[in-house]
Amino acid sequence: MNIRKLLTIAATVLAVAVVVAGPVATQTLETEMRQAAGAYERKDMATAVRIWKVWAEKGNAEARTLLGAMYWSGEGVPRNHAEAAKLYLLAANQGYARAQNDIGFMYGFGEGIPPRDDVEAYKWLTLAIAGYTAKNQDRRDQAIKDKAALTARMTKAQIVEAEKRAKAWKAVTH
Repeated sequence: MNIRKLLTIAATVLAVAVVVAGPVATQTLETEMRQAAGAYERKDMATAVRIWKVWAEKGNAEARTLLGAMYWSGEGVPRNHAEAAKLYLLAANQGYARAQNDIGFMYGFGEGIPPRDDVEAYKWLTLAIAGYTAKNQDRRDQAIKDKAALTARMTKAQIVEAEKRAKAWKAVTH
């Protein structure tokens, strides 16, 4: 068999594998995220952390955010606001509204990690408000209240800068 024929066969097998694996990978993500959420609800924090860590390392924004929330509160992991901020920022930069809200809150009202930065807080809350869907109206409403409280203590120049940053922001893929 010649090289060209072998390459054609290999390419065909690879294409079929990708088509078949795509739905399986998606199903695995959805299935495992549901399993982690169920474990969390049952207070099986070790299982939730284990699953969310795997998907967070693979770049899944939802897993990063949920794991970040566990680090924020100290549920199933040692309380670590620096780790929470790191995970939230990764997911926020991917365009995940809840993470944008959470990192915005940390910048504006958190406990020192990251250091308070009203301009960054305003930027992230603005992006979160724009990114929330109707399904998350309660989170959106709270982000609007948080942004209003933040705005009350900011200067006009800070608000202009924050709006400029929000408009210039582009999601990154991981």
